[in-house]
Amino acid sequence: MKRYLYLWHRWLGIGLCLIMALWFFSGLVMLYVGYPKLTPREHLTQLPVLSPQHCCVPLAQALSASGESQAPRSIRLTTVAGEPRYVLHYGSRKVAVDARSGELLDGIGQAEALAAAHQFAGPGQLQYRGVVDEDAWTHTRSLDVDRPLHRVALDNGTLLYISSHSGEVVRDATATERAWNWVGAWLHWLYPLRGGVLDRWWTDVVIYLSLTAVLMTLLGMVVGILRWRFTRPYRSGSRSPYGGFARWHHIGGLLFGLLAVAWIFSGLMSMNPWRVFDSRVPLDTSAYQGGELGAEAFPMAPEQALQQLQAAGLAVRELHWRLVAGRGYLVGVDGSGASLLLPMDGGAPVARLPEPELLRAAQAIRPQDSLQVQVLTEHDFYYYARSEHSMLGHLERPLPILRVRFDDPARTWLHLDPYSGSPPGQLDQRQRASRWLFALLHSWDWLPLLERRPLWDGWMWLGGVGGLVICLSGTVLGWRRLRGSRGRPAARRSSVRRTSAAANDVSRPQPASRMAE
Repeated sequence: MKRYLYLWHRWLGIGLCLIMALWFFSGLVMLYVGYPKLTPREHLTQLPVLSPQHCCVPLAQALSASGESQAPRSIRLTTVAGEPRYVLHYGSRKVAVDARSGELLDGIGQAEALAAAHQFAGPGQLQYRGVVDEDAWTHTRSLDVDRPLHRVALDNGTLLYISSHSGEVVRDATATERAWNWVGAWLHWLYPLRGGVLDRWWTDVVIYLSLTAVLMTLLGMVVGILRWRFTRPYRSGSRSPYGGFARWHHIGGLLFGLLAVAWIFSGLMSMNPWRVFDSRVPLDTSAYQGGELGAEAFPMAPEQALQQLQAAGLAVRELHWRLVAGRGYLVGVDGSGASLLLPMDGGAPVARLPEPELLRAAQAIRPQDSLQVQVLTEHDFYYYARSEHSMLGHLERPLPILRVRFDDPARTWLHLDPYSGSPPGQLDQRQRASRWLFALLHSWDWLPLLERRPLWDGWMWLGGVGGLVICLSGTVLGWRRLRGSRGRPAARRSSVRRTSAAANDVSRPQPASRMAE
């Protein structure tokens, strides 16, 4: 049995050590440079202040122009290419309507894309790079409603991606981000496999490579413990029988093996393998709004709303339509993300919705439940902010916020944002399990570490460098094994017979080239 442990670890390591070394190296890069994205702050900063003068056709006209029979999931008034524009989301479809003329904008062309890029970037030289459906910097489902994408290059090397449906800039990728991402996220997520003949199998490739790497690492830890002398040292005086790279591999595996397993396993969990984190009975939150997002709930004209919000001191750059428990609100947002809510029943602008109104809306989701309510005034294990460049760092995490716990089959928690009236997220039992098995073990999203960044950085570097020591030394040993095996076919045929004897002969040190034995 022991012989097969050595053989499985050796040959799995020969196949995977180099890939794992790339995973650890690219993971260290991702600590500081994330995959390109357009954050809410970047989006709002480039928008001009909305003017109430000759602004907009009524919302009812914009909804009629969209050509959709159903109510939209969200409505925004923003500025694109210097002109006010309604942007309506209908599930998997995004629709834009010119807010001055009320005409549906069907198909954004090169001229419109360049005008949108000018608004975003300001004066400077622009180069139109054509239309792409997906490329190295747009592998994300969040952009599916905007595809195909116009691509425009700025004179500083930044690439802008413009939606062909709304004309908005939906992603920016600076030259620095792209340069680091070739050895960062693009490499870490095995994106070289995306976009080609292997694209349809990319998810399965990542899942099964990760699963195999977990098995290989666990076998290596078992082998490492079997070969370590805890009581009587070897004749050389060392407790490890190896020298050279094999010694680095052996001791590195004993010191950092558990961390390596945690990172590889949590990377596997990030892929949601076999849908293990999908809720079987997801909570239906549609009743939270108390009705459809239609024009009848918003009698106030956008010009009037802008005037009232500006009179309250908010330089509005975007206007959002929100429905909470059947009551309509227009939410104005400025360039910093600060907001005010304007009730449609004639009330004055408010900074936050009262707690009873939010709870009334939440109760409508499951009227039969007795809600458990918690007011979060500081971040905790399940609700916290990350650095902007990180994978989920673009998600806003305002405080205070309400956490409502339901008695549904999935034991769902719903977070309610009083500043916008929206539920920014929900967590059921399986998603909370993902928080432990993915986010905690992979990026160590633990507040005592996150709030003490030098400590968090040191921990991540310690584990990352330890993983590199294991994988790079294993890569060297694997290469030596393959090179030697090609030159000695007879020795290769007899190596299996020697493995068992070498594993039991612990009285003399072994050469470095026999690390896996």
